Amino acid sequence: MSDATLLSARGLSLTFGAVPALQSVDVDLWPGELLAIVGESGSGKTTLLNVLSGRRAPDDGAVWYRDPAGRLHDVHAMPAPALRTLHRSDWGFVHQDPRQNLRMSVSAGGNVGERLMAQGARHYGSIRAAALEWLEQVEIDPGRIDDLPRTFSGGMLQRLQIARTLVTHPRLVFMDEPTGGLDVSVQARLLDLIRSLVARLNIAVVLVTHDIAVARLLAHRIAVMQRGRVVETGLTDQVLDDPQHPYTQLLVSSVLNA
Repeated sequence: MSDATLLSARGLSLTFGAVPALQSVDVDLWPGELLAIVGESGSGKTTLLNVLSGRRAPDDGAVWYRDPAGRLHDVHAMPAPALRTLHRSDWGFVHQDPRQNLRMSVSAGGNVGERLMAQGARHYGSIRAAALEWLEQVEIDPGRIDDLPRTFSGGMLQRLQIARTLVTHPRLVFMDEPTGGLDVSVQARLLDLIRSLVARLNIAVVLVTHDIAVARLLAHRIAVMQRGRVVETGLTDQVLDDPQHPYTQLLVSSVLNA
């Protein structure tokens, strides 16, 4: 693992019954980098995301994380409380369905503030001020701070989830199809928001998407998965403009011919 690497995985393998979900996968991520994992449904990309984030253990291999002090941590050897603390502080997770990360019976401001409180914040005025600031940053009317999420549109729910995730300034965020299921116009607006926030805050991101156009817009590097293997990886434009693996060529050509 390079001294500069933020997250590194080696030899990740996982089977579901007789089905190989991951086969000897290696991944590296550097600070401030956005890595897109692409592939068709069933390629293993979401499974890889869950293993990298410590949400599922592999059968073999290891994931290493370098903390702000430069210490290395074996993610899957961490005690459960330490891993939960990591997810509340240095890491964040953005789900395709924001309802998995939001409390629908708690106000928009309360959802954002809860993550701050999980880190020890107790001053109500400061928490509410931070929530107001982040609602503005994700382009939600601050006047909706006391509204319940169930009154929000799908795009607003996703933006609220992003505000909740980023309010604690994590170093690393895992995103699972964050624009999936949204209208094209809503997707475009959300992608612009994600791109600007990630660049401004210098956040490292592992993004899972089936959409090559999303990967091209957002990612510095890309990893292409097929049947549990990373079959090609490299700089996004290089891989998509001159794909070497037949599967990557098929993915790119299917987009061009769509």
